[in-house]
Amino acid sequence: MSDNGNTGHRNTGDWNTGDRNTGNLNTGNRNTGHRNSGHWNTGNWNTGDLNTGHRNSGFFCTKTPSPTFFDKPFAGTWEEARQLLPFIELSVGAKWTDEHDMTDRQKAAFPNYETIGGCLEPISLTIQEAFPLAWAKMDAATKQRFLDLPNFDAEKFLACTGVDVRKPDAVANDAPADEIVLNGVRYRRVDAARGEKA
Repeated sequence: MSDNGNTGHRNTGDWNTGDRNTGNLNTGNRNTGHRNSGHWNTGNWNTGDLNTGHRNSGFFCTKTPSPTFFDKPFAGTWEEARQLLPFIELSVGAKWTDEHDMTDRQKAAFPNYETIGGCLEPISLTIQEAFPLAWAKMDAATKQRFLDLPNFDAEKFLACTGVDVRKPDAVANDAPADEIVLNGVRYRRVDAARGEKA
């Protein structure tokens, strides 16, 4: 094993799980490249075995497939496709809580909190449970970016995220906390004490 965070043998790189990987974040065996899941891949982001291209799902693939949205091809590049997706934070994986913010329950469950200054608590939410929580906090512009994705399909979006945009209140015309929208007219709350004017 060479470098950091590897599980397995004869790995060169970081965070590999498996044996004889060259590169980073590989899961499987004898991968050359990065972020491969499978075996004997040369390239990056492959799922499957014996691929020499990138982002392949299958076997013995030499080309990099076009990105897809909602199971249909997208004419742009992978980088262009990635830029269309808004960044959101989902409550999945684990959450760090500082010692001074920990509850008694957390302190009992993580007795080493004093040594490390807090606790890293697993979050057991699925994507379909976490995404609606993030969606509820999104502004209208961010929601619209999802709705404007190529080949948008509300049913597939629901299956992947747990959010049904077909519901009347799912894509509300959100406003900042000091504004409200009534019958399509935006009103701003003013604070007379601070000399604000509408």
